[in-house]
Amino acid sequence: MSRGMKILVFGLVVVLVAATSLGAGVAIGLVASGSFPRFAARDGEPEQFVVFWEAWDIVQRNFVDRSALDPQTLTHGAIRGMVAALGDDGHTAFLTQEERARQQTDLAGTFSGIGATLGIRDRLPVIIAPFDGSPAEQAGVKAGDIIMRVDGEDVTALPLNEIVSRIRGPEGTTVVLSLLRPDETRSLEIAIVRGEIRVPAATWTMVPGTTVALIRLSQFTANAAPNVIESLNAAREAGATALIVDVRNNPGGLLEQAVRVTSQFLREGNVLLEEDANGNRRPYAVQRGGVGTDLPLVVLINGGSASSSEIFAGAIQDYERGRLVGTTTFGTGTVLQPYNLSDGSALLLGTRQWLTPNGRLIRKQGIAPDLEVPLAIEVELLTPETLRRLSVEELRENPDRQFLQALALLDPSFADALDSE
Repeated sequence: MSRGMKILVFGLVVVLVAATSLGAGVAIGLVASGSFPRFAARDGEPEQFVVFWEAWDIVQRNFVDRSALDPQTLTHGAIRGMVAALGDDGHTAFLTQEERARQQTDLAGTFSGIGATLGIRDRLPVIIAPFDGSPAEQAGVKAGDIIMRVDGEDVTALPLNEIVSRIRGPEGTTVVLSLLRPDETRSLEIAIVRGEIRVPAATWTMVPGTTVALIRLSQFTANAAPNVIESLNAAREAGATALIVDVRNNPGGLLEQAVRVTSQFLREGNVLLEEDANGNRRPYAVQRGGVGTDLPLVVLINGGSASSSEIFAGAIQDYERGRLVGTTTFGTGTVLQPYNLSDGSALLLGTRQWLTPNGRLIRKQGIAPDLEVPLAIEVELLTPETLRRLSVEELRENPDRQFLQALALLDPSFADALDSE
């Protein structure tokens, strides 16, 4: 596998916000100026570094809580500030050694916690998406919820990695989240019992009363492509003649898996284009031999669809392979190149950005649906697990209008279910 294909494109299992750098290469000069030293930048280094070192010196000399003057903590905080100033919210990130290990566990598909992806929106911590069947989803956490407090402590000003650390914990323990739900203009407290989160990348079922199969793709983790191939083959054996692929609230995952999954539905062309800072573009070609290239297809997307989900949706749309139904995706579109730092921490830096096969920018734009269908935040999204328990009549009355619209495009007999709203 090529190095580029191994690059993490996670939008998010754990989208950590980052920060300002110490800026190496600044020389100290004891030039008289009041009661503290003056600093001079070395030749070729930005003069602005002088201001940082002035601030560092003032803090070290005068801050009242001497126990807080831990050099590593302050250094990491400075790096986070620099990365946050880049404006690549939810993607470019600084990770401590512990955070990096946790990210690798997340991408493997197993960890202990509440089972939700967190991100930053408008400088506030938000739930990007709870995982299907997770403790968070079962407790009533919704995509778009703003996290105000964790166990009674205000976390709105904390770096996202620290919020994640407070929410994570041993299986069987309880964490209380104080949330603000903007769509309902109300706040609520939800107690969640942490559990071991095992997230299958893809699940599927036949839609009652139809020959349409639903494939729910929850993440692009290391097992995404094998799970999708298995689901497609099982759906064919069950008599599926059309597909709904649901990537709503899918925060993304691995670029390699985005390419492999998308290739299951396209015969040729490119999955995406990757553009560097100089405008040079590298295509990622469709891998031949996809097992779902001939079945009619509708893809469900929403504001919680990020990263690899947007690569998938953009390629499907560009090649007119299927229609997209829902709302515009999150808009995460940089390729994260990991840089290992000397203390075991790492900088995940957006060194390139993604474009759809037709050259459309994903970063901060998102992918707009072909058919926009808004959905209230309180509506429970249909999943294969819940769909298996519904009768045809119960399905027709379900409030997940995005799913029903997708279904009506493939099976016109369900069009009247939308007329009954």
